[in-house]
Amino acid sequence: MTISSSDGILCIRKLFRKIFSLGGCIKILNLGSLNIDKTYSVNHYAEAGETIQATTHGEFCGGKGLNQSIALARAGADVFHAGCIGQDGNILSETLAGAGVKTELIRKSQKPSGHAVIQVNHEGQNKIMIFGGANSDVTPEYIDEVLEHFNREDMLLLQNEISNVPYAIEKAGEKGMTVVFNPSPISSSIEQCDLRKVDYLILNEVEGRKLAGTDSENPDEILKKLHSKYPQAVVVLTLGSRGSCYMDEKEFFHQEIFPAEVIDTTGAGDTFTGYFLAGIARGKQPGEAMKYAALASALSVGRHGASPSIPAYEEVHREMMMKMSQARLQDSLRELG
Repeated sequence: MTISSSDGILCIRKLFRKIFSLGGCIKILNLGSLNIDKTYSVNHYAEAGETIQATTHGEFCGGKGLNQSIALARAGADVFHAGCIGQDGNILSETLAGAGVKTELIRKSQKPSGHAVIQVNHEGQNKIMIFGGANSDVTPEYIDEVLEHFNREDMLLLQNEISNVPYAIEKAGEKGMTVVFNPSPISSSIEQCDLRKVDYLILNEVEGRKLAGTDSENPDEILKKLHSKYPQAVVVLTLGSRGSCYMDEKEFFHQEIFPAEVIDTTGAGDTFTGYFLAGIARGKQPGEAMKYAALASALSVGRHGASPSIPAYEEVHREMMMKMSQARLQDSLRELG
C-alpha cells in the first residue's frame, strides 16, 4: 500500500498530538449541546395513535454536551463548555458552573434553548426525542472565536447535537488539537465530517454499525471495520449490558460492566464518555480509564435523571477501592483452599 504525502503529514500530526496529550492534565473544550430534559416515567412506550398516562414527570438539565461536561468535571478534568442557550437557559449555564465547568464561552441565542422529551419505561430504558433550538446557532464564526483560547496540547470534544460539527473538526484539526467525536445522534450530516481528523471515536453499537457500514452485531467485526476505515483513531465501543471495548493501533481489550440496579439509563453513556476522557487527560492508562468509566456509568443508572445521576470522582474512587479489596480477599480465600 502506498501512502500519499498528505496522508503522511496527517499521520505525523496525529503522532505529535498523542505525544503532547500524554503529560499531566490538559484542558478539554466541550463544544456541545445544552438542553432541558422533560422526563416521563411510563409503564410502556407510547405506540402510534396511542395516548398513555405518565406515572411521574421531571425536568432536568441535559443534552449530551452538558452531561459530558458535568461528567468530565466530576471526574476531575479541567473542562470548558462552549455552546448556545436561549433566554430561558440560565439554569443550564448555572448548573454547569455549579459542577465546576468553566462557562465563560457560552453564548445566548434568540432561539429557545434545546430540549428533549424522554420516556423511561419500568425497566429503566429510554426513548428520546430532541429539539435543537439554540444548539443550531453554533456558527463558524463562533467556533473560530472559541478555538482561539486553546492550543495543540488541548482536547476538543464534540457530539452531533449542534450545528457545524464538520467545521469544528476541520479547524481543531488544523490547530493540532486532540479531537474526540461522539457521533450521536447519527444523521446524514456526519457524512460531511472528515473523520480522518478524529483521534478518538466514542460510540455505541448502533452508531458503530452505521459508521462501519456493517449489519453485523459482532463487536469484533464492527471494531475491525472501523479500524480499517479510520486507522488513526482510538475506538471506544459501548455495548450496554455487554460492557465496552477499546481498540487502538497497538491493543484491544474488553471491559465488563459493574452490576447495578437499573432505575434510569439516561446519561449513562455520557457519564462513561466523561470519565474515560478525564482519565486519559490525567494520564491514566486506557485500561484504568475504561474501568473507572464503567463503574461511574453503573453508579449513574441507579439514579433518576441524566446530569443529576453522575457521581463525583470521590464516590467512584471509594467504590473502586472497595471492589478491589473484595477481589483481593476472594483471591486470598481461594488460595487458602
